This record gives sequence, structure tokens and C-alpha cells, in this order.
Amino acid sequence: MSYVIPVPPTASVPVLDSELRFPVHRIYCVGRNYADHAKEMGAEVNRSQPTFFLKPADAVVTDGKDVPYPSATADLHHEVEMVIALRSGGRDIAVDEALSHVFGYGVGLDLTRRDLQAAAKAKSLPWDVAKGFDASAPVSALRPVSHDAHPQHATLSLLVNGEPRQNSDIGEMIFNSAEIIHELSKLFELRAGDLIFTGTPAGVAALQRGDSFEATLGGIASLRGRIV
Repeated sequence: MSYVIPVPPTASVPVLDSELRFPVHRIYCVGRNYADHAKEMGAEVNRSQPTFFLKPADAVVTDGKDVPYPSATADLHHEVEMVIALRSGGRDIAVDEALSHVFGYGVGLDLTRRDLQAAAKAKSLPWDVAKGFDASAPVSALRPVSHDAHPQHATLSLLVNGEPRQNSDIGEMIFNSAEIIHELSKLFELRAGDLIFTGTPAGVAALQRGDSFEATLGGIASLRGRIV
């Protein structure tokens, strides 16, 4: 097959202890999945229906590369999150089958142009531009599930310039990993290569040019980088 323009390279994420890489199909994100974060954002906790949004696949930043401070904002915020990588997918996936579709886990940052998000919310407009911008999804190498069981509890934390910003346990998620996959599959046909950012705990705050960050998912993954 021939194309009228060069085919863009496939976005991908490294895999621990492997030279192979994980090709990214889509990036799904869960909003308000920790009660303490929902509270700090002035939102209600809704156990009946999760909130989802998307980022473009090529928003990933990997391999310790610098993260450029985005345009059109003066209030860039960090949101540390566990990341699920899918090896297979489908529609209407049952909760008790959901984890069989998981390739592995990592840790990432859902970077947010908070001022743009607040302005959109105030006008009841979509806030895609606050979330889905270039380089808005730094992510660690993925740890395949064959290396570890599916985590039910793990410390999720973020340091900025060596100082603690966010710290929680993934057991505090309102919707757990299996429930997230189940709910997403009602709305989309999930596929191999999908990444799911599973939500952030309280403590989100601003990042500045020159800041260094270290995100960890206890015993599973770590991510280091710098805002430039």
C-alpha cells in the first residue's frame, strides 16, 4: 500500500528487561478515580460511572527524555498515575475476565494545562486542549505481568525536586483495574496497544521549567524526567 505522505512513526513505550517495545494504539485516562483528588478539585465522587478522556498516542514521552513545557499555559500541573498496558481487547469485557487482557503496568504523569481546564469548565466546554497536548503523557518502562502478579496494593508517589508531592496506594482507587477495563469496553472496542492512565490521588500542583520529577509505583515501575 502506498500513501500520499510519509507514514508517521509508531509511538511506543519500552519494556523492562527487553529490547522489544510496546506499540501504543490509544491512551485512555480516568478522571476523579481517587476520592481525595476529587475533593481537592471540588468534584463529587461518582461510583456509578467513571469519567474518561483521551490523549493522542504520540503524547507519550519515554526513555527519560526531557518534557517540554507546553505552550498556551502558565499553570502546568502534574498528576501521577498507575498505567495499564493491554495485550488484547474487545467490547463488553466482563470484570472477571478483564485482567487477562493486561500486558503489564507502569507509572506515568497525566500533565494538565490547569488554567485552560478551569476556563473550559467555567463555560461548560470540553477541556480536551487541557489534557491532550504534545508530550502530555510521560510514562515509564512497562513491567510485564509475567514478572509480577496484578497489583492490588502498591504505593503511588511523586517527588518534585526531591520533595514529596503525591503519595497514596492504588488500593484507594474508586474503580480498580478490572472495573476500569470493563467500563471502558462498554464505550470503546479496546485493542492491543492501548494504555490506560488510571487516575491520580490528591496533591496535584504546578510544575515549572527546570523542575525534575521522580514517579514510582512501588516495586513495579519508576519514571524520572525534567521539565524544560
